[in-house]
Amino acid sequence: MAVELKPGARFRSAVCATEIVVIKAPTGAVDLRCGGRPVVPIGDASPAGLEAEPGFDGGTLIGKRYTDGTDAFEVLCSKGGTASLSVGAELLELKEAKPLPSSD
Repeated sequence: MAVELKPGARFRSAVCATEIVVIKAPTGAVDLRCGGRPVVPIGDASPAGLEAEPGFDGGTLIGKRYTDGTDAFEVLCSKGGTASLSVGAELLELKEAKPLPSSD
């Protein structure tokens, strides 16, 4: 289920405690998932009885940013959980901090 994303939009996982905030979003619909299942907007009821699919159970870390590697899509994890974030079947990568220049 692809949804139209915009910066500031908040979602949660249907299978664990993960909550995210969209930082950057590409134009068009995105199939954003957590645990292999579509994410749910904060405030909406989530389907009961869902579990994370195998391979999508690596977990998310609070305060970390996740990206698809193209730098066009980025989310911030506001509450950690046991399932992994993905766009469709492609797992999102933990975004590394940029190294600061030396102050020689």
